[in-house]
Amino acid sequence: MTRQQFARIVVLRTKIISMGTFASATGYALYVNNRLDVANVIIMGLATLFVDMGTTGFNTFFDFIRGTDNKDYTVEEEKVLVHEDVSPQSALYVSLAMFAIAAVLGIILALRTSWLLIPVGAVCMATGYLYTGGPFPISRTPFGELFAGGFLGPILFLITLYTQGLTPNLNNIFASLPFLFMIAMILSVNNACDRVGDEANGRRTLAIILGEKNAANLVGIEGFGAFILSAILIVFSIFPRTVLPLHGLSLMIFTMKHQQTREEGYRAETKSKHMGFATQSYVFFTVTFTIAMILARVMHI
Repeated sequence: MTRQQFARIVVLRTKIISMGTFASATGYALYVNNRLDVANVIIMGLATLFVDMGTTGFNTFFDFIRGTDNKDYTVEEEKVLVHEDVSPQSALYVSLAMFAIAAVLGIILALRTSWLLIPVGAVCMATGYLYTGGPFPISRTPFGELFAGGFLGPILFLITLYTQGLTPNLNNIFASLPFLFMIAMILSVNNACDRVGDEANGRRTLAIILGEKNAANLVGIEGFGAFILSAILIVFSIFPRTVLPLHGLSLMIFTMKHQQTREEGYRAETKSKHMGFATQSYVFFTVTFTIAMILARVMHI
């Protein structure tokens, strides 16, 4: 297995999603606490990265084993198990190794904070596996957006805050919700593009249930919903005012790119380009959010 094939098995380029949530939560912890436990930031960041790599590795393995990724409908060059005849066992071993490293990091973090992190981390890893593994894969149901958005958004956000001494409360929970919407938007783009192939493979994703037009509408509802919710949180002083101009810039970019994807349509042939739009939108969202948190702390707003 080459380094490029490893990167494609764990879909390394998409790790920016989990790391974006982690960075945003770290910025929010700095804004609320006016300090950070740097060691916990490093350990939590690495644990997040390895859990995410393990999860997508399992996705790669099970999507190939179950026939979701196949030469008839899968056109992305990144699917190395389909197009480069990489052994599926390689993807399985890589995934297990990533989870093992994440587990060690989780134990270290629990020693520094609370043993409650161990069962919480175990649930997160189990969900990552069950997303495409097990007898009833979550990804084959209409609940994929909810689980992916929930675990990569609010749950990761709240765990990160917890490692910085911030226990879950209503303000922190509300602060995490825009990330649920944005990550669900990414998965909605993915499922809308894969709708034809997924349906042929027997999946029942939300995009299949909604149909082509409404699946496209869902992308806009989730994306714009995240920005609307952020604005509401500014009004209630959960987010600082510095979020408004920076997210305003992010919103302009999202609006322009979203219109382009609507015009081109969500199909397998446009998937790579449209997933680029979805991922870049999340990157802009999290980068501007993190900068806004730092500015608010520096400016004492």
